[in-house]
Amino acid sequence: MLDEDIEAVSPAEMEWLREQLVRAQRLSSVGTLASSVAHEFNNILTTILNYAKMAQKPTTTDASKNQALDRIVQASQRAAAIVSGMLGMARPGTLKRQMTNLGTLVDEVLLLAGKDLSQHRIRVEKKIATVSAPVVSAQVEQVLLNLVINARQAMREGGTLRLEVRENKSLDVAEIVVADSGCGITAEALSQIFEPFFTTKVPDADGRGGSGLGLSVCRQIIESHHGRIRVESAPGRGSIFTLKLPLREEVRARAA
Repeated sequence: MLDEDIEAVSPAEMEWLREQLVRAQRLSSVGTLASSVAHEFNNILTTILNYAKMAQKPTTTDASKNQALDRIVQASQRAAAIVSGMLGMARPGTLKRQMTNLGTLVDEVLLLAGKDLSQHRIRVEKKIATVSAPVVSAQVEQVLLNLVINARQAMREGGTLRLEVRENKSLDVAEIVVADSGCGITAEALSQIFEPFFTTKVPDADGRGGSGLGLSVCRQIIESHHGRIRVESAPGRGSIFTLKLPLREEVRARAA
């Protein structure tokens, strides 16, 4: 036995460690998309270059030049939006909850993940109602990005990703659904899926698999919003993750 006493971790230190874990998981999700985002930037730059060359041609009409400039502006705005989304996910943000349109958060996540999804033949279906809730935007985006990446990884041969935002008036909560048509999860795995360091992911060719922290952090984030995260799945039938978030600060989401 060790003679020295092991000093207990203070609540402040525990909170700091929790915040560092959340941030590390957020950076991991952003890193997963890095190659796809780089490919998207290459496409954007190619678009800008081609339209710029077209506008420079002496034979180009004024109408064609204006059209080319419009396309350059549109491509530049998309690039700026992607950069803003990546920086927003990477940098530490405010932990103050603000009334936020949840559909906007879904769109921002799809902006980041869109190229990655298309490369893996994932078709996206959206059903977005106008619903707002008091949330820390960056944290909920982190949860959604993690779920979207997990869904894509579960559909190795392509498939359908369904995203829905709706209001559940009976529980006074907003619900965000992330559903996939992937391989599904066994009943045994479902009972452990939110436990730290538990993963069902098989290492890839480079030996990289899941850390087992993604869904655990997702649950921490949603529960810190006084919400709940639920999953339904079966082997071969895909998975459905549902986030339940209070519509008002004073409301505590009830289990359903």
